[in-house]
Amino acid sequence: MNSMLLILLMGLFAGCLGAILGIGGGMIITPILTIMMGLDIKYAIGASIISVIATSSGSTIAYLKDDMLNLRVAMFLEIATTVGAIMGALLVGLFSSSFLYVLFGFFLLYSTYNMVRKLMDKKGENVYVGHDLIVDKLKLSNTYYDKSEQKQVDYSMKNVPGGFIMMWAAGLASGLLGIGSGAFKVIAMDTIMKMPLKPSSATSNLMMGVTAAASATVYFFNGSIRPDIAGPLAIGVLVGATIGARIMQVLKPKIIRMIFIPIILYMGVQMVLKGFGVNL
Repeated sequence: MNSMLLILLMGLFAGCLGAILGIGGGMIITPILTIMMGLDIKYAIGASIISVIATSSGSTIAYLKDDMLNLRVAMFLEIATTVGAIMGALLVGLFSSSFLYVLFGFFLLYSTYNMVRKLMDKKGENVYVGHDLIVDKLKLSNTYYDKSEQKQVDYSMKNVPGGFIMMWAAGLASGLLGIGSGAFKVIAMDTIMKMPLKPSSATSNLMMGVTAAASATVYFFNGSIRPDIAGPLAIGVLVGATIGARIMQVLKPKIIRMIFIPIILYMGVQMVLKGFGVNL
């Protein structure tokens, strides 16, 4: 009973944070299940996949209702992520995992630096409203109501090929290393494509659910998903994600960025150290 309550509370927290940042709750759930509860890593990863689907389901409903996520961007970029993930799965063993951990780790550290620069910018969050040939052709521009600023925000984006390549790389990393790619998705949209942080986070939540749903089938048939763990976890995550989706919309982008920076900094440092054989 105590274990079930702990799993529910963990799911609530992971779902709430995942919905706000668009990164899923795997980085919270997996360490707690393995280190604190002594669960086998195979079952922890299976439960983590289910939590990502629950986070996506709980938050996406709210974000769709409030026109926060960009459906066109999600479906377009998901092509790159899926192709990358399939290629990564096929190429496992051909590349040194240590080198890849260091490479992607340093990219996260560089992205942390860029996010800190945006945070320190006295001009605040700049919304890109210029024209781009690919964006106009694919009709990727959108609008959303910012509840924290009490105003409608029209936005466009640029450097779509760069974002597409980053999404492919995120999928590749996920397939090769078995890591979540939510942080890479947010970075691709926010940093590379200049999409506002709130729609980037909301769109990332939808995309993660699509990717995780495909993986969940494999984990289910190889027996990695335990209903006694995944069930209460999914309930907690679903409730947490619904709450998180509401909280995110009233937070200022600066606050979301302040929460996001230490998380990607930790992920970057962890990946670099893992590449050199040091486990945190």
